[in-house]
Amino acid sequence: MSGQSQATRKPINSDTRGFSAERLLRINRLINRYLDSGKLAGVVTCVARCGQVAHFETFGCQNLETQIPMRRDSIFRICSMTKPITSLALMMLYEESLFNLTDPINKYIPAFKDVKVWCVDGSLEIPTRSITFQDLLCHTAGLSYGGYAESHSAVDKLYDEADLFNLKITIAEVVSRIAKLPLMSHPGTKWHYSMATDVVGYLVEVLSGRPLADFMQEEIFTPLGMVDTAFEIDPAKSRRFCTLYGKKTDSNFAVLDLPDSSQYKPPVAWHSGGSGLLSTASDYLQFAQCILNKGELDGVRLLSPKTIALMTCNHLPLSLLPISFEGIEPMLGMGFGLGFGVMLDPAHAGMMGSVGDYGWGGYAETYFWIDPCEELIAILMTQYLPSQTYPIRKEFRTAVYQALID
Repeated sequence: MSGQSQATRKPINSDTRGFSAERLLRINRLINRYLDSGKLAGVVTCVARCGQVAHFETFGCQNLETQIPMRRDSIFRICSMTKPITSLALMMLYEESLFNLTDPINKYIPAFKDVKVWCVDGSLEIPTRSITFQDLLCHTAGLSYGGYAESHSAVDKLYDEADLFNLKITIAEVVSRIAKLPLMSHPGTKWHYSMATDVVGYLVEVLSGRPLADFMQEEIFTPLGMVDTAFEIDPAKSRRFCTLYGKKTDSNFAVLDLPDSSQYKPPVAWHSGGSGLLSTASDYLQFAQCILNKGELDGVRLLSPKTIALMTCNHLPLSLLPISFEGIEPMLGMGFGLGFGVMLDPAHAGMMGSVGDYGWGGYAETYFWIDPCEELIAILMTQYLPSQTYPIRKEFRTAVYQALID
């Protein structure tokens, strides 16, 4: 991984990148506690600063049954860490002036012209305004994710019944089904995490005239050298593909998806812009460094600095804060930009960070953030459902920041 952020700061010790080597070992101790207690099978952690890797470690196994050790190039289901990449893809088309953020999406997907809002009494009403591109990118569109949370609304149940996570159907079919379902709320009136970024992925197809996978490969993955990122697993790489585990039954992990029989074996028809990508810590570091560098990496520019600034600032009014998932504690001190969660107040959030740091995580407990103030990138990769069963994300942030001494 190469590339340098252009922000000016005092010189940093080139050997440690401003980190205490001794204190960085606390990351290792944190992860080993999770493995030693049998909570996780394997983990990869990576920390970079000022364009250079300061920490890159592997722990445990990709697959407990075969005892294949975790590797730096182990391949993970990154789930919702797909969302920032898909959002970047759409913003590349935004820079071509193919749409405005305030444009209604029904201008490009006519099926959304007839969408209605679900009312408490079960009736339907006309939305107060149309869903915009900005609504999709910020999760204020009124869409749902189905019954992933503890409290299921009537709209969540309709999403579940629509079979939207069937990898044998296309993204066009998924979006067609979504457009026939009612909204949970009027656009712009509530933050609700949803399949909005899957609609974003379809808009990339509509606006570019190319399949989402082809657009990403040609415009993002190949230029950035992301050699292992895709919507399906290359059979030649299957030995590097991690097993997906879930909550334990008695003393054993629940095995949810094995490399040899994975649903990600080709062909995968549905290229989910919200959750469908496979990737490695190394590949994601390339993507994150490009964002930290304000849209450029190794002479390749994907976006302008102004577009990156627009994507990584908070777009939510105070009336929509704090953001929260249904049935899970609110994310205090956090806002949301165009594809990224944004730190507004570390004290209110109750965790280390800087005002303006941004990132996101995936449902299989992958996580990253970028801190422009410290020119820092941190990535955590494991494969365990559901995410946030353990407080590992906050603990990883603490372990990273406490090691930063310069």
